[in-house]
Formats: sequence, C-alpha cells, structure tokens
Amino acid sequence: MKIAIIGGSGFIGSYLGRALHEKGIDFKIIDIHPSSIHQARWVYGDVRDTQQLSPLLSDCQVIINLAAEHKDNVTPVSLYDEVNVDGAAALCKAAEAAGIQKIIFTSSVAVYGLPVNETDESGAFNHFNDYGRTKLLAEKVYESWFHAAQDRSLIVIRPTVVFGPGNRGNVYNLLKQVASNWFMMIGHGDNRKSMVYVGTVVALLIHSLGLQGHVITNCVDKPDYSMNELVRFVRRTMGKSEKIQVRIPMFAGMVIGGILDVVSKLSGVKFPVSRVRVQKFCASTQFKANGFEKIGFKSPYAIEDSLRVTVEAEFGVSRHV
Repeated sequence: MKIAIIGGSGFIGSYLGRALHEKGIDFKIIDIHPSSIHQARWVYGDVRDTQQLSPLLSDCQVIINLAAEHKDNVTPVSLYDEVNVDGAAALCKAAEAAGIQKIIFTSSVAVYGLPVNETDESGAFNHFNDYGRTKLLAEKVYESWFHAAQDRSLIVIRPTVVFGPGNRGNVYNLLKQVASNWFMMIGHGDNRKSMVYVGTVVALLIHSLGLQGHVITNCVDKPDYSMNELVRFVRRTMGKSEKIQVRIPMFAGMVIGGILDVVSKLSGVKFPVSRVRVQKFCASTQFKANGFEKIGFKSPYAIEDSLRVTVEAEFGVSRHV
C-alpha cells in the first residue's frame, strides 16, 4: 500500500511522514511547498489542479488530504474556497481517474462554530468564519464522491486546535506570550478549550488506514483546560510565577481587535490580535470524540505530558511539575 499525503510538507504531514516511515509504510508527499524533512518523497502538486494530480496519484492506493487554507487572516478570502472546496473537487476527480477508492480527509471542528455546550459528531453545524464554512463544503464534496460508486471509503477527521513542537498556530502563539511575560488574559479566563496533540492526530490517521466505509470522528485529547489552568500550567512548567499579572475585559479586547482590523485593512499589515481571534480566545470551545470508541481508537498520549513536552521543546526548559 502506498499513500499520497496531499499537503504533507506542513506540520501534521511532517509528523505523519516520520510515523509512516518508522512503520515501513510507503508514501509520497504532494505539496506546493517542498518538504524540509522528507525531500526524497516530495513532488510538486497543487490540490486545485486535477490534471496535475492524476498522474501523481497513479501509483497510490490511499489519499490523506491535509492541504488547507486555515489561518484567520487569509487574503484574498477567495483562497478558502479555491483550496478547501475547489481543491476537494479536483482531488476527487483525480482520485477517480487514478482508481483510488479510499480518501482520508482532515476537516475541522470549525464546522460546529463556537458551540455553547460540549459537542460531539452529532453537533449542529454553525460555522462562524470562512475556514469552517469551506471545510463543511469540502466534506459535502467528499461525501458526493463516496456515494458515487460502490466499495469506496471516506474517513473524515475533525481535529480541534492542534499543538506540538514545531507548530506555529494559536497554541504556540499563546505559549510564546506566556513565556515572554507579555501575556494579558482577555476575559475571565474560566472558558475551557479542547485541544489535541499532533501525535494523537497522526495516530488516528494511521488507525484510519484500516477503516472501511464512511466514518466521521472528532479528534480531541482530554481533559479540557480552562485558560486560567492552561496559563498556570505553562508558567509552572517554565518555573515562573503562576499569577496572571494583567487582565482586561473581553469588550476592551474586542474594541482593540476591531481597531487593529481597520488599521490592517488600510495598511495591509497583519496583526496577531483581531476581533475574530479575541472572540475565539474568550469562547468556551469544548468537543468530545464519541467516534473514537466506535472505531476502536484510543489516544496513546496524555495531554498533560504532551503540553509539557511542547513547552520544554519550544522554550528550552527542563523543569517538571
């Protein structure tokens, strides 16, 4: 079995490639960006280009699609649709041309938006940004491909926010602020956040290679930390005082974010703070993966250990809680 990892040069793809190599599973990476880790397995390919993809997939039996536009400030906004939705359609056509019967797609819990209560795979779709909207549309594209012929398999994985050494997403930005002593708590900090370690995502992707049919599962590590608990844990791990020195109300954060949004639009400069990011920061976003039990998967990692490993790797500390 040979696997095509679309968008495999990124954070999750690099970890996945290492894990597949250790297990002796053959794979190739198809990406518009070179792989810094798996250079010999990388080929250039754009997920939006069916004609380009089809010959690249001819020697593969499974597709894992990690390619996505996902940041909060992507410009132009049309890239969300071009990469996430049009890319899904192009990839399905290429898979059909190559005779591939199995696709594993990494979607996102962003399809649920910011639910008030802890949400499983049956939760209502209520996306609040273009990323969540286009991930949901992409899922529907893959579902159409699945139902168009017999003996096809579609595994849809919806991770919550992913963290781990080398990631430069929202969790890293938070950890960096805490490490630099410039961190300001926006809101009361009692809101809880579901997260997932990159190792858990990779383990689930590999587990999915043995699944058949149409499977949908969230991907999350438990327990969920409140923002206060997370900051205290990180500061304790780094040997710093656990006290949060500066707190500002949510409405003040939203005002600041709104002002920076206007400045960004006028100047073209992108800031780490925006109304959307403040809104996401202050929201309780809790998810559960009931799908894990249904497919016989259990995360091999404890979230506390994963967070500690990440903090120590990123900021050069070796203290233990």
